[in-house]
Amino acid sequence: MDNALARPVGHDFLWPHLLEVPYFRALLRAVEARFYQDLPIVPPVLDLGSGDGSFAAQAFARPLDVGLDPWRQPLRESRARGAHRLLVLAQGARLPFANAAFNTIISNSVLEHIPDLDLVLAECYRVLRTGGHLLFSAPSDHFTDWLIGRKLFGERYARFFNRISRHYHCEGAQAWQARLTRAGLVLERAWYYFSPRALRALELGHYLGLPNLLYKWLAGRWVPFPSRHNPLLRALEAWLRPIYNEPLPATGAYIFCVARKP
Repeated sequence: MDNALARPVGHDFLWPHLLEVPYFRALLRAVEARFYQDLPIVPPVLDLGSGDGSFAAQAFARPLDVGLDPWRQPLRESRARGAHRLLVLAQGARLPFANAAFNTIISNSVLEHIPDLDLVLAECYRVLRTGGHLLFSAPSDHFTDWLIGRKLFGERYARFFNRISRHYHCEGAQAWQARLTRAGLVLERAWYYFSPRALRALELGHYLGLPNLLYKWLAGRWVPFPSRHNPLLRALEAWLRPIYNEPLPATGAYIFCVARKP
């Protein structure tokens, strides 16, 4: 691993995320950011589905080589953050790079939003160097198991929640292994994360975060008064801190995968 990319051991990812994005997204991204401190990340690195650059800016100590996204507006926001040396507007199924261009591809909570995923994985295989890694996170096959709304309203709510989350794929390790094998990649390891309590906090955030969405439209940022002295943010941090510090569960609402090109 290139240690120069990692934040220091013990770095707190929760507060910086709370100052920038709605709380439910902050919790999820803060938990995920810790994983990259102990993963085989070797430059050059492609951030597939880099969005507005907020995750890369928070998760890594220095800019990644390339950020790629299919939408112009997030790339405009990303440019101001400086989390990538180069930003590229393109589709994941048609990566504008030469064969074996990268040692590492990261794709954080992106692949679940892509309907025709096999084409994207085939492209990841093509642009990875031999021995290179694809590191990605996604909702798991247990994503809807502990939703409050599912207990109240059943499967219709589970389908609704996946639809508003724009999820096409919620799969476990076996399903991901099959997909990766078809693309020529090897699943080296995978683990669940995000407990039932964490999932319910995320679920509530989709509704409680509506004022953040309105503020984003009006002011161009998610969080009003982004300060550690903000009483609301302090209350959210106190609520979320124990969830952020939870050990990995045996079964979780999300899954993280480490794949390699043999």
